[in-house]
Amino acid sequence: MTKRQQWDVIIVGGGHNGLTCAAYLAQAGKAVLVLERRPVIGGAAVTETFHPGFRNSLASYTVSLLNPKVVKDLKLDERGLNIIARPVGNFMPLDSQRYLMTGATLAQTQREFARLNPQDAEALPGYYAWLEHGASLLRDLLLQTPPNSGGGLLDLWRAGRLANAMRKLAPDAQQAVLDLFTRSAAEVLDSWFDDPHIKALFGFDAVVGNFASPFEAGSAYVLLHHVFGEVNGEQGAWGHAMGGMGAISDAIAAAATAAGATIRCNAAVASIDTQDNKITGVTLADGQQISADIVAANTTPKHLLLDLLDEHQIEPQVRRRIASTRYGSGTFRMNVALDRLPQFSCKPTPGEHLSAGIIIAPTLDYMERAYIDARCDGWSQAPIVEMLIPSTLDDSLAPAGKHVASLFCQHVQPVLSDGRQWSTYRDEVAALMINTVDQMAPGFADSVLGYRALTPHDLESVLGLTGGDIFHGALTLSQLYSARPTLGLADYRMPVRNLFLCGAG
Repeated sequence: MTKRQQWDVIIVGGGHNGLTCAAYLAQAGKAVLVLERRPVIGGAAVTETFHPGFRNSLASYTVSLLNPKVVKDLKLDERGLNIIARPVGNFMPLDSQRYLMTGATLAQTQREFARLNPQDAEALPGYYAWLEHGASLLRDLLLQTPPNSGGGLLDLWRAGRLANAMRKLAPDAQQAVLDLFTRSAAEVLDSWFDDPHIKALFGFDAVVGNFASPFEAGSAYVLLHHVFGEVNGEQGAWGHAMGGMGAISDAIAAAATAAGATIRCNAAVASIDTQDNKITGVTLADGQQISADIVAANTTPKHLLLDLLDEHQIEPQVRRRIASTRYGSGTFRMNVALDRLPQFSCKPTPGEHLSAGIIIAPTLDYMERAYIDARCDGWSQAPIVEMLIPSTLDDSLAPAGKHVASLFCQHVQPVLSDGRQWSTYRDEVAALMINTVDQMAPGFADSVLGYRALTPHDLESVLGLTGGDIFHGALTLSQLYSARPTLGLADYRMPVRNLFLCGAG
């Protein structure tokens, strides 16, 4: 325990975003203290043992959106981080005979698509180029502070810079950006492809962590959100961090501590302290008070502004807007220990498809039914499941000959209706998810040695994700860019002087 009494900056929450903030501030010469509620750092990007001999990424489970500038600036490669790209993209079993897969190259994917629809295969390069219009704009915006609605001259300049970037785009590119930010994923995909399974293979990205139908306006942006990243310089690729997602957090933490930051675990923050509308520090759950000039919160905006601050510090209208923001990914997350690799009826022999993102959701209509059923009943009896088997790439995660599977499942109600509690239904829904995979890979259920399941309530109580929302707030048009987390708070500066937001919200 450090003896320092006064810090330049306290970071509330030791998730990967908070650790990144700490590393940059420490490199700039600030005295930085990171306070993490859990006994381990990393937040949702952490590797834990979930069954004897088996470990895996607890929540976040695959890599693409780790900004290459962060990797370079913090020298994460030199600190042990090793990310390898998937050998193929996604694998979608359709029935006992057919499947669809995206390959490692455009030509490979076109050959796969041509088996179902030659015209769709020909359309693929145009779709990728069209999608890149939105992706390239987003990459440019990632490292810029959004303009605040009603802000000053600096915000006007930021808004003008964005408008100028849009003005320079060709008309087709401008239309692509507009469509991707406003239309449904189904509308967008209908304009490019005919085959329902090809649409589903791309449309799955629109419902990942998004409690919505792919036919809902704005879902095209969520699709875009999942394709503008990169792995090892390859844009749009997804990869695996060797050792699990905790390896990312560990490498960032190493950069922070090397620069002089201090990290404390088992240090839950009960309140953020102020005087005369200015930050003075924090009070821990055990009553200890720690002074600081600045506090940066790697929490959800709702938790920060409604729970950690005295209500008198926030204007009533701001509190109302924050209280009404949408949270809830509709996600059920599982780690599963396996005594053998699954065998899919449509492709039973081992191969690269087992290292892909394995998607069980054959059509957009299937995805919409899953959403509607979950809204009505609590969860869908025919859920959407993405399964990764990271042990095919990383043998450190399981005993020899055994494997681990990550199941990322949609859709479930973030908060169950009719007063039901998720703790009562956790194992029932977990069995449903396992059986959903078993329908495409007979024997999968029998190969399960154990599992850990995280309901939306677990994601909130264990990891602090309000409503179980993996994005710290839904990615709706009303909660993006200058409206994130709400209008007037887009530049990371919160209503209290020297209080900042540094998380995904």
